Amino acid sequence: MPLPFLTADRAHDDDRAGPEAAPLSRTDVTYADGAYEDPERRRRPYRPGPWRVGGAAVLLLLASYLLFSALIIVLAGSGSAAGVCVAAAALVIAFAVRMVGAGVRVSTRELRRTGLIMSTTVAWQDVASIRTVQQPVRWLGLPRTVQGQVVLAERTSGGTPLTLITSHDTDFLGRPEAFRAAADALDGWAVRHGR
Repeated sequence: MPLPFLTADRAHDDDRAGPEAAPLSRTDVTYADGAYEDPERRRRPYRPGPWRVGGAAVLLLLASYLLFSALIIVLAGSGSAAGVCVAAAALVIAFAVRMVGAGVRVSTRELRRTGLIMSTTVAWQDVASIRTVQQPVRWLGLPRTVQGQVVLAERTSGGTPLTLITSHDTDFLGRPEAFRAAADALDGWAVRHGR
């Protein structure tokens, strides 16, 4: 079952709807192969991994149990306890949505790294290079570290490089081919839209 809202190749899914489905504006960029790209649209250059999607699904299942228990508590006559369950379910849902939205997004103007708590945005002209290095990385974002690969964005201003993706995060654990493809895609975006 295709999920076009989760894929990096959404433009190809839109092509099936016909040319009238997505009218082009003057700000669209045309490439040599005839593809159009909106400079304002941010997209993920890789598909979300099974650990990220599965974790969010488990959290949403937990939220459904919390909401169902709130319904039972309301029917039993305790409104304040039901409010606590609804508030806890809202927090779990917000965390699940943030977890699915975390990752790297690119547009023709900038590169954005979204985490669970904060986001970092860097314009392409401020990116000196994107490189892949071997180093200890966190396993699924937990404190445990293992030897792996990380894709770093070096800034022209210097300083600490921005960590984009790792080979052991929730998108690429156990998927080395997907990690290499995502690293190549990020490097391609940097070459195409950088200096």
